[in-house]
Amino acid sequence: MGTIVLSGTVVLVILGFGNHGWWLAAIGLLFLYLQYGRGSSSASSSGGGPAAGGGGGTPHTYRAYRERRDRQAQWERRYRRERPLESRRQEREKSK
Repeated sequence: MGTIVLSGTVVLVILGFGNHGWWLAAIGLLFLYLQYGRGSSSASSSGGGPAAGGGGGTPHTYRAYRERRDRQAQWERRYRRERPLESRRQEREKSK
């Protein structure tokens, strides 16, 4: 998602050399992406809206927090299962 927004911004900036209104459109696009777009790709892939705990920041509801926490725990278990040596090394370093 971020790649599409950045490439669209570049195109709008290039078009802006002929018509300065495109620069305003590029600024507006970046503003909208920074306000509403971050984390929307993970929220849409999980099937929920903004309250599904999509990206960074604090979740707005306890349910969103629980879903995000459970999803993180699932990834951590998968990581430990797929990379046992690396996870043991990280645990050793963390305990020092």
